[in-house]
Amino acid sequence: MPTHVSSQAMPLPRIGAYALSSRAILAPMAGVTDRPFRQLCRELGAGLVVSEMVTSDTRLWHTRKSRQRLDHTGEPGPRAVQIAGGDAAMLAEAARLNVAQGAEIVDINMGCPAKKVCNKAAGSALLRDERLVAEILEAVVAAVDVPVTLKIRTGWCPQTRNGVRVAKLAESAGIQALAVHGRTREQRYRGEAEYDTIAAIKQAVSLPVFANGDINGAEKAARVLDYTKADAVMIGRGAQGNPWIFREIDHYLRTGDCLPRPTPDDIATLMHRHLEALHAFYGEHMGVRIARKHVGWYLATQPQAAALRARFNVLEQPSAQHRFVDALAHDTLELASTGSNAA
Repeated sequence: MPTHVSSQAMPLPRIGAYALSSRAILAPMAGVTDRPFRQLCRELGAGLVVSEMVTSDTRLWHTRKSRQRLDHTGEPGPRAVQIAGGDAAMLAEAARLNVAQGAEIVDINMGCPAKKVCNKAAGSALLRDERLVAEILEAVVAAVDVPVTLKIRTGWCPQTRNGVRVAKLAESAGIQALAVHGRTREQRYRGEAEYDTIAAIKQAVSLPVFANGDINGAEKAARVLDYTKADAVMIGRGAQGNPWIFREIDHYLRTGDCLPRPTPDDIATLMHRHLEALHAFYGEHMGVRIARKHVGWYLATQPQAAALRARFNVLEQPSAQHRFVDALAHDTLELASTGSNAA
């Protein structure tokens, strides 16, 4: 894959009337891209953030989880939501209701590899039925007057890699942008993403294409853009515990220079802000628990990461979680302690 940066001259992509502010996009991830995390990533340079996948079965929207996933209070635009399901009429109705609640871009999930999604003939399972793909895309596009986008994988398995055909169906149906994860559903997240299919898709259609899969830094993002000629990169797991990746990619694509990594103080400041947002959004009880996975990702690159996660995961109070972050930043953590409110 070429290593030079040729993407600096690329115009910023558009989704319908919306011009993105950078070529680094936060991928929708269930259990990850909640409103607190989206806001952080947007502030740190994400050109677009997409909410967690929500079911197209509106009968389930009364649950706490669905209500929180549908909550975009105070978010700047464009507000992008992702819907998932296997029934064209239900997806169209879910799109209409999301737009009524303030969604400005509707994304359709045809990329999720999870069994519980695929077993319901949704997510990447849809790629096995191109007739149904076309029916769904046409129904959702016709249902709303905002841009509709699509996220797919390269196919169900290597023997049925039909990403190019699905991309052409999407363009014909009026889809405004297409994100492609460089793996088949069968791969899930194993092995390495491949970018040849993404490059072929970009060559086959005129709509904006976003390359997704294994993009974990600014130089990798530039190489993928250069190789595929995609319009932007979409970052999923690479942003977990590393929301600075968007700022780093944007800076590198614009200048060719690498930003310095955040200092311990920078990291602590952002972790405090993230904790405060989680506690406020979910309430103290749930916020403390949901913070554990996010902080676990921040700690992943630390020496003694497993011991640090174990230490954090017994904390039961917001104040104790904040004290932990301060102690981590000042290298004064006592890992031998197991008290639930010590830090």
